[in-house]
Amino acid sequence: MSDVDGAARVLRGGIATGVGSWPGTDPREAAATVVGELGELAHLVELPGRGVGADMIGRVSALLVDMRFDSTTRGYRLAVRPGAVSRRAHDLLRADLDALEEAWETAGLTGTGRTVKVQATGPLSLAAQVELPLGHRVLTDSGALRDLSESMAEGLANHAAELGKRLGAQVLVQLDEPLLTDVLAGSLRGVSVMNTVRAMPEPEALHIVDSVIERQAGPVLVHTCADSPALDFLRRSAAAAVGFDMSTIRTADLDRIGELMDDGKYVALGLVPTSPPDKPVTWHDLAESGVRLMDRLGLRRRLLAEQVLVSPVCGLAGAPLSWAREALTLAAGIAHAYSDEPESLTFE
Repeated sequence: MSDVDGAARVLRGGIATGVGSWPGTDPREAAATVVGELGELAHLVELPGRGVGADMIGRVSALLVDMRFDSTTRGYRLAVRPGAVSRRAHDLLRADLDALEEAWETAGLTGTGRTVKVQATGPLSLAAQVELPLGHRVLTDSGALRDLSESMAEGLANHAAELGKRLGAQVLVQLDEPLLTDVLAGSLRGVSVMNTVRAMPEPEALHIVDSVIERQAGPVLVHTCADSPALDFLRRSAAAAVGFDMSTIRTADLDRIGELMDDGKYVALGLVPTSPPDKPVTWHDLAESGVRLMDRLGLRRRLLAEQVLVSPVCGLAGAPLSWAREALTLAAGIAHAYSDEPESLTFE
C-alpha cells in the first residue's frame, strides 16, 4: 500500500514516534518505556548494545528469505549457509517481539487496531554495508543487489504481518536509509582507499527502493539521518512519509519539503537531539523549528496536526538512558502542542 490515501488509515499527523534504536540490552524495559511514552505510535525497539546481530545491519539477517549473513572484521557479508550470526539475529528479534507483545498487552492495547511501527535498514544502505564473499559491497553487483532487496522485502512483509497479528494492530513500516545520499553521489569507498563505488543513477535507485516499498501491505516511512537528505528523490518514491533530521535542512531544501507536503506525503521531523544539550530545553524550545518551517513555507500551521510527525533526530542507542526517556517525553510534548493549537504557539 504505497498510495497516500491508503496510508491515511494508518498514519496521521500530530503524534510522536521514535526512530528505532535504544540504549541498553533489556528488551522488556525498552518496550515498556516506548509503549508508555509513545502510545500513539510506539515502535519495535532495536537494541544494538547487545552486539552482533542486534545492530541495524545484522538484524536484517533475521528477516531475509533464503539468504543470510556472516560476520567479518569489517561488518557483515553474504553467507552460503546459515550460521551463528543468523541464528543470533533471529533469537534476538524473537525476544524483542515477545517483549513488545507483553508491553502492548499490559497497556491494554491488544486488538485495538492502533498503529505500531517496525524498522529495517533500507535496501540501498543495506547493500552499501554488506559485502559479497570477495569483499566488494553488494551495491556493486546488480544481480546480488536485486536478490538481497527481494529477499529483504519479502521477509520484512512477513515480519510486519506477524507483528500486526500478534498485537492486533496496524503496522507502519520504516526503511532506514542513512547512506542514501552517499549511494546517489558515488562517495562510498570500495575495497581499497583508491577505489570508489560508482554513483547509482537515480532511476535505478528509485526502482530498488520502490520495489521494497510496494511489497509491503501497509504504508512505508523512509527515514534518513544524512547531513544532506535526498528529499527530491524521496518525494518521487512510493513512500507515504519521509523522515529527516531538521537540523540538517538548508535554505535550498525548503522548497523540497514544501513539495513533499504538497504531494500529500507525511513528514516526520527530527526535532529532539540524540544527546543531552548543554543547557536544559523544553518542548516549547524544540517545537519552534517546526512552526517556523510552516511559516517560511507559507503553509497553514494546522498541517502540523495533519501531516507532521515528531521524532528524535536519529536513533537513541548512544544516549544515556535518562536522556533517551526525556527525548521521548519532549517529542510527545511537541506533538501534543502541534495537534492542539499550533496557530497559538508564539516564540520570541
